[in-house]
Amino acid sequence: MAKQDKAENGMPRLEQQLCFAIYQVGHAFNRAYRPILAELGLTYPQYLVMLVLWEQDGLAVKELGERLMLDSGTLTPLLKRLEASGLIRRERDARDERQVRIHLAEKGEGLRGQGRCVQEAIGQALGGTAGDAGRLRDQLGLVRDALLASSRED
Repeated sequence: MAKQDKAENGMPRLEQQLCFAIYQVGHAFNRAYRPILAELGLTYPQYLVMLVLWEQDGLAVKELGERLMLDSGTLTPLLKRLEASGLIRRERDARDERQVRIHLAEKGEGLRGQGRCVQEAIGQALGGTAGDAGRLRDQLGLVRDALLASSRED
């Protein structure tokens, strides 16, 4: 008997759900990144923080959270671990002491070169070209933007 498009209760099957496919891809990415990032001594969320700081050092915690789409309850423990490992420094803003700015420490700056290799390794794991990866990233950005826009309308 051929596999039906819907389960017996009339709901679309799990494997037909876009959200589940994206969930699975997220897990597969984490699995692929884990050994690569382990060589840098970073977790995936820590790597994302470092990417942002390698782009723009000295961001306020709020700005960093906005870039990563993380709330302060998630970001603060992550930053504390990066600081404890000597990769970043958290400093009060001299002009506004309510704000904390995040700066790369010497050790964090030193990881920049190794951090460049991560993307190459993931590209090889994907087995496609940089152009393929860029097009896929752009399509996922459109999906993200549409979902964010629809959630703001409610």
